[in-house]
Amino acid sequence: MAVASRVARETTLDSDIKEKMTSSSRHRLTSQVIQTEDQLRALLGEPAPLTCAKISDRLNSMTRMYIERSPFVCFATSDAAGNCDLSPRGDPAGFVRILDDRTLLVPERPGNRLADSLRNILASPRIGLLFIVPGVTDTFRVNGRATVTVDTELLAPCAVEGKVPRLGILVDVEEAYTQCSKAFLRSHLWDPQRFVDPATMPTGGQVHRAIQGEQFDAQQYDEERAERYRRRTGFY
Repeated sequence: MAVASRVARETTLDSDIKEKMTSSSRHRLTSQVIQTEDQLRALLGEPAPLTCAKISDRLNSMTRMYIERSPFVCFATSDAAGNCDLSPRGDPAGFVRILDDRTLLVPERPGNRLADSLRNILASPRIGLLFIVPGVTDTFRVNGRATVTVDTELLAPCAVEGKVPRLGILVDVEEAYTQCSKAFLRSHLWDPQRFVDPATMPTGGQVHRAIQGEQFDAQQYDEERAERYRRRTGFY
């Protein structure tokens, strides 16, 4: 029911967006918008030649290290209508396998079964990945084409805690390049003095209650989830 409801909502949103795009190119809050690349370039200028030169269609001995040492990657995908999704993936460092300099394999671990990324890939194989290495302010970006695989021979080396993933995502690299440190430096992301106390943030149960109403038992939800995490239920 949840997936069906979500699909219905996405269909409604698609219609709303298309209607807005055809009726007006302005944003609902302002008419001062950028509509063409010429306007954008007039404001920003052109990228430096050295910036363009770092974009490659394959990995090399230096850039491979970002993947080998990364325990966390963000996945950007979209469906056939252009609706986007960004999903995190995390595992022990190096969990994304480098099959060769132009091919990656990302194991798909158990999740919430909405399968947003997987459904998007089936509809539109374009994918973008952002690899993050703890403590390092440069990140690594990969853009390419994705394929969902159930090849047990490819997936066997991805086993963790004795469990082989049922699915994996093959990524054919089309663009690979490092992203500069400015975002991480501006945000002070790795500065422990700026870490937020989790106790000051809403819990998953509290978020559910805000959406579903006061009848939702947030405490029970949080306690049951904490117990599942303690037992690592559904991790692999």
